[in-house]
Amino acid sequence: MESLPERMLRLGIREEDLEERFVLGSGSGGQKINKTSSCVWLKHQVSGEEVSCQATRSREKNREIARERLCDKLESALNTIRLNQARTRAQIRFQKRKPSRAEKARRRVAKQRRQERKTLRRRVGE
Repeated sequence: MESLPERMLRLGIREEDLEERFVLGSGSGGQKINKTSSCVWLKHQVSGEEVSCQATRSREKNREIARERLCDKLESALNTIRLNQARTRAQIRFQKRKPSRAEKARRRVAKQRRQERKTLRRRVGE
């Protein structure tokens, strides 16, 4: 498993692109969590993705966990983009493929049926 700095480098996340704030915690955990600013809020300026973390009482651990969560979020977004691109390529490949004999025969039959219906719609004198 790769380390956090290697993962951030691979995803193109630089420390200069991160906006980091320390916010007062909330929820269960008693008086200590409500008094200290151990909740970490991260925003990646380039992508606009935001992440907050209040998993532990330690600010340093929360900073690390927030960065991992940001990496997870960006990786899933990249995977979604790649999947959509692959799906589009497959769809185009399917549309451009040469139709089989059976498909051609079905189209021919459908055309003949359409032709018969149209001839029945003609006026009687024609």
